[in-house]
Amino acid sequence: NQADGVPLQVEVTFLASGVVRMRVQEETPLAPRYDDTQKHVLRDEGQSLVYARGEDLQLVSEAGVHTVSYDGSTAVGSNATFSVRMTERPWTLTYLVDGKPSVQLNTKGFFRFEHLRHKPEDAPEGEWEERFGSWTDTKPRGPESFGMDIGFAGAEHVYGIPEHSSPLSLRATRGKDAYDQPYRLYNLDVFEYELDNPMALYGSVPLMLAHSADATAGVLWLNAAETWVDVEHVRSGLFRRSAGVDTHWISEAGVLDVFVLPGPHARDVFAQYAELVTPTPLPREFALGYHQCRWNYLDAADVLGVSAGLHTHEIPYDVIWLDIEHTDGKRYFTWDAAKFPDPIAMQHTLAQDGHRLVTVVDPHVKHDPAYAVWSDANARGLFVKARDGTDFQGWCWPGDSNWLDCFNPNATAWLGEQYALDRYNGSTTSLFVWNDMNEPSVFNGPEITMDKDAVHHGGWEHRQVHNVNGMLYHKATSDGLRARETPALRPFVLSRAYFAGSQRYGAIWTGDNTATWEHLRASVPMVLSNNVAGIHFVGADVGGFFGNPDSQLLTRWYQLGIWYPFFRAHAHIDTKRREPWLLGEPYLTHIRTAIRQRYRLLPYLYTLFRETSLTGLPLLRPMWVEFPRETSLFAEDSAFMVGSAIMVAPVTTAEAQSVRVVFPSHEVWYDMHSHAAYSAPLTRQFAVQLADTLVFARGGSIVPTRERRRRSSALMQRDPFTLYVYASRTGSASGQLYVDDGESYDYENGSFIERDLIFANATLESRPSVRTDASGGQSAFAAAMAAVRIERVVVVGLLRTFTTATVVEGDHERSVDVSCGDTECTIRDPAVHITNDWAIRLA
Repeated sequence: NQADGVPLQVEVTFLASGVVRMRVQEETPLAPRYDDTQKHVLRDEGQSLVYARGEDLQLVSEAGVHTVSYDGSTAVGSNATFSVRMTERPWTLTYLVDGKPSVQLNTKGFFRFEHLRHKPEDAPEGEWEERFGSWTDTKPRGPESFGMDIGFAGAEHVYGIPEHSSPLSLRATRGKDAYDQPYRLYNLDVFEYELDNPMALYGSVPLMLAHSADATAGVLWLNAAETWVDVEHVRSGLFRRSAGVDTHWISEAGVLDVFVLPGPHARDVFAQYAELVTPTPLPREFALGYHQCRWNYLDAADVLGVSAGLHTHEIPYDVIWLDIEHTDGKRYFTWDAAKFPDPIAMQHTLAQDGHRLVTVVDPHVKHDPAYAVWSDANARGLFVKARDGTDFQGWCWPGDSNWLDCFNPNATAWLGEQYALDRYNGSTTSLFVWNDMNEPSVFNGPEITMDKDAVHHGGWEHRQVHNVNGMLYHKATSDGLRARETPALRPFVLSRAYFAGSQRYGAIWTGDNTATWEHLRASVPMVLSNNVAGIHFVGADVGGFFGNPDSQLLTRWYQLGIWYPFFRAHAHIDTKRREPWLLGEPYLTHIRTAIRQRYRLLPYLYTLFRETSLTGLPLLRPMWVEFPRETSLFAEDSAFMVGSAIMVAPVTTAEAQSVRVVFPSHEVWYDMHSHAAYSAPLTRQFAVQLADTLVFARGGSIVPTRERRRRSSALMQRDPFTLYVYASRTGSASGQLYVDDGESYDYENGSFIERDLIFANATLESRPSVRTDASGGQSAFAAAMAAVRIERVVVVGLLRTFTTATVVEGDHERSVDVSCGDTECTIRDPAVHITNDWAIRLA
């Protein structure tokens, strides 16, 4: 800063993947600036990032302009060329792909950086102390914010930066039809949040993607303080060569740390981000099933009665949930003995049918010297401090409460220990955890959260770390569940607050929504935006948390909710009971049909999670991800893709009589219920009744299912599979089937079955994937699954009819029953095994 004489240090580093990182901070700050966000977010705390070798980069400097070029063969493995041009005065950074600007930093000159300084006697009002209602923020370090413009040249749309209730394609905050305020990233407990609004909600992921028909790029703004983002769509004109999207980012504290993800394709951007933060790991398989929840099931008899009701009405489910009322006076890790006299026996009863229990554990700890959890944490000094050095105290569900300091490693280790089976009385290995209110929510705090000048371990103010706080609580819980068993099993933890990196620790949901058609519709772009930003295991409360949905709305919500990666029905304590059978017919049948559809498709969904865990690709995908050159789909946020094979066009309006469906690309699509074929490109209006759902398989896909009806996913583990082959226009198709034990980490050592399924020339083949390892672990697991077979194959979209089917498995060849129509064949019980190589030939 030449005006103030304060030197700033700018550091630009180049990753082997083509990602470029730029950091700015004071060269000699008056006091340290918070810089540990990278430790909490980046893979292995940033230690395993792979940087480009010097010989893979070329530097050319001339007249204050420095250009670093990648050898295209070493960056993202594409044919594109990548270079970074930096100027000194004014300083700018431009990322070029094939010689064209893609992402531009500070080309509008908005960079500002408030250096730390001593408080002047004539300090301007608000800079060193700020009032908000009845609260005073002392701001003892003074102003320390910074900001910068980031432009996406040629981009038509930008996505990401959840969580907001805005459309998938982010509306502008400047210009025509714009919001009147920037997007805010600041985790908050928001009661009955507004829709189509850039206001802050429960989570914050400072990742933005920009897309055009030619390219995709992204930016990760790695900062955990309150952050604001302006978005402006600009057109080419006299003073601008090309159209694009300009953004302006401002954070309150910390250091400026930006990663530029060059793409150039969407899949490249997802892979580049996954390299930085680690993608969503494989979850416990039961977590993909149906979760039945409300605030609150009254007692053990109520829990077992709801479970029995689901059984009686033949509705599969995996998990039943208990909210805060199950505890002794909102003291977490306890039970209300009158309502739950024998929680272990209750869990064992549920487990007989493969069901699990989830209990809530919130981060506030009831201030009660007689409460063992509080007294132990207090004696160890594990609570967040107020600005005067005393323990920070606020108000939440139990009344007076203290908050564990998740930045204190002793506190997070201690929290994990509370989940040990001998510490959490009444728990078993079939109990899992829900972390709510971890923004953190403080009922009597500013904006219902913690004071910004509260102090964490290391002397850091809450303002500097706020957005990462909930993730660290989530992580400690996940670590605790993992440690309670030997060998460790995969945990399941749901969190409301989240940040970049939260996907490593479990699922999240979109918070306290409302039982309206508007909230039903809004759930789709909210879930999609999270998926684009790497938060894949996400859902919305089916039915809406607040209010009482009518039977039509609740039915439609289930029909949509089965496609959320995380599928849970939940309701407020003041709402009417809404277990599916209470609605009567025909609603019960429609809801049961939807939930059964979810269970049929669990093999496809679990295989899709496997792909996501390796590539970072979204589970639920905006249409533009699969069809990146279809400009009419760039803002589409009602229809969506589930993986690459399934398109869903949900019904989200009351009394809907029809739904418009756009079939993209030059492909054939199949109704997954009737197998009717539709040749794209095509736009068609479909008449719908309440029983109807519009779900289409993409030609060229193979979708594995399990068709036998069970009470839970655990009871399906040895069931046979059915394969649906949806032929492309050329009569070919491909897909995968992935199977492991669904609970351990043995898959990391090769204990899994992963098959490539290929259909061509009227022959379906199963081959081992390139990742299949012939290790002892894989062989042992394969031996355990040796009896699991394919019981049926349905081939849809055949170009001619067939009369025979021949199976070749190993050295054996045999004929099997086949029935064919004009365009479809069903092969009944080919009896081929999922562990073997085999082929089924139609003739």
